[in-house]
Amino acid sequence: MNYICDFHIHSKYSRATAKNISVEELAKWAQIKGVNILGTGDFTHPIWLRELKEKLEPAEQGLYKLKSKTPCSQADRQNLNFKNETRFILTTEISSIYTKNNKTRKIHNLIFAPSFEIVDKINTQLGQIGNLKSDGRPILGLDARELARIVFNISQDCMIIPAHAWTPWFSIFGHFSGFDSIEECFEEYSKNIFAIETGLSSDPEMNWTWSKLDNITLISNSDAHSPSKIAREANIFQGEKISYNLIREAIKGGSAYAKASADDGSNKLKLIKTIEFFPEEGKYHWDGHRLCGVVLNPEESLKYNNLCPRCGKLMTIGVMNRVMKLADRKIGSADTKNRVPFVKLVPLGEIIAAVFEIGIASKKVADNYYKLINIFKSELDILLNVEKEEIVKAGFPEIAEGIQRVREGRINISPGYDGEFGKINVFNANKKPKTSKTQETLWTL
Repeated sequence: MNYICDFHIHSKYSRATAKNISVEELAKWAQIKGVNILGTGDFTHPIWLRELKEKLEPAEQGLYKLKSKTPCSQADRQNLNFKNETRFILTTEISSIYTKNNKTRKIHNLIFAPSFEIVDKINTQLGQIGNLKSDGRPILGLDARELARIVFNISQDCMIIPAHAWTPWFSIFGHFSGFDSIEECFEEYSKNIFAIETGLSSDPEMNWTWSKLDNITLISNSDAHSPSKIAREANIFQGEKISYNLIREAIKGGSAYAKASADDGSNKLKLIKTIEFFPEEGKYHWDGHRLCGVVLNPEESLKYNNLCPRCGKLMTIGVMNRVMKLADRKIGSADTKNRVPFVKLVPLGEIIAAVFEIGIASKKVADNYYKLINIFKSELDILLNVEKEEIVKAGFPEIAEGIQRVREGRINISPGYDGEFGKINVFNANKKPKTSKTQETLWTL
């Protein structure tokens, strides 16, 4: 059986998040999206943790489910058959801002915990360092190494996974405040760091260009700030059973573990694929200066010494630039035989919006979206598995064509930069999406 997992989300107590987030709403959207196991997010926030404890009960080892079949108004309104089968895994994100080696560091890390008892112990320790009530993703003046010491001293079963590892401002490898290796960041606790999150602006192929990550598992999560953004990136596991420990072992072993399990006929859980954004759509893929409408690829940035050619200020240096700086291989040159494969998708709502040439938030997009969900199993099933002919027969030929074009990569993307998401053109792969005059002058593939 396959299990689709999205481990990194946020509650309504994090900054810039939707205010309708509840445990029930998350469970409902997990079903709509096709996610079997969803991170709780924000277990460090006392009010969110209280809601989690009130509404969840133990399921498989280290996993939780809703205590009762709670009706979800949105599901009822859309005539969805809400089955309430979502499993939750206890996760949170910590923002560490501190000085190390004479440089200010701003690192985001995901923490996974196997039980509420362990969560309470972690929160007690972290609560002595900073105010956990201030934000669902608390900002602590805590060295990432010290965070690892605290967490792993409480339980070796916990996981710490660097979040969106390449994002310019807040990540382990980010241009402005990151490190040049996992070892530099976590020191003696590096042995406990066996995975990183690629983030929306990078994909596994980009990460494969750096040999230091060869033994690090690459996982992908949505970092959703609203329920409808769940599963824009996710992970697919395969196995007979599911549990916290099985997930941990599958992530820890990565592709080597999956290969060994397959060779010995084992029923152990295996990480078999990740679901990715097209990294160009991520809002920090290329370099640029949003105020001036300037976006540059890394080679062009080098010509301008990373300074905006319009105003002369330092540009936000994107993910591709940073990957290229640390890489010791060319893209496409790494041996992929023993690596976890990946697939790149565009969210269904964006494809529908492209069909009708309207905004994604429009009623027409929502109506068509829910019609498709009611006919087929889930969004991810539609994007990944449903045959084009089936979608055509259901009465959605243009949407079927858009989905097929995404599957085949026959799309055009104007890369994201400096906090601006990239712009996708699904139906004319030879036509660039509209850009500013400066972008038109400087933008090249």
